[in-house]
Amino acid sequence: MKQLYLLALLLLATACQFFETEKISSETFYEEDMKAIDWEDVDFYPAFAECEIYSEKNEVRNCFEQVLQQHVSSLIGSKNMSTHRALRDTVWIAFSIDSKGAISILDMKMDSLLDQQLPSLRPWLTESIETLPTLSPASKQGVPVTTQFTFP
Repeated sequence: MKQLYLLALLLLATACQFFETEKISSETFYEEDMKAIDWEDVDFYPAFAECEIYSEKNEVRNCFEQVLQQHVSSLIGSKNMSTHRALRDTVWIAFSIDSKGAISILDMKMDSLLDQQLPSLRPWLTESIETLPTLSPASKQGVPVTTQFTFP
């Protein structure tokens, strides 16, 4: 009987080492967590009020792009534009949406001929971007973040 108690005590004493856990410092945990995050993508895209009915990330992005395109197209379409000849070109607008939802233009690229033929186009595009409806910012892990976009 003594031998059985001794054997049980020995097993209990050695079994404890299998249950030991390695302690990880908070800095190490933080560094590993930061490496695992995809910083090139957001969890939720910026959204206009009419886009907030969507819950899927791609639906929100598509809605965001549609509202943006419709707003710019309607403002530009309301202007009286005329040129001496037909022009087919793409204007690229780079803009930023900050963590509060404010939008600002970073860059606008257009062909020099287009800029000459339609000198008012640049200010009209700037006006169309600056008069966009209120946006809720993009977020990453629940924190509002600044995002940048480039659209034709």
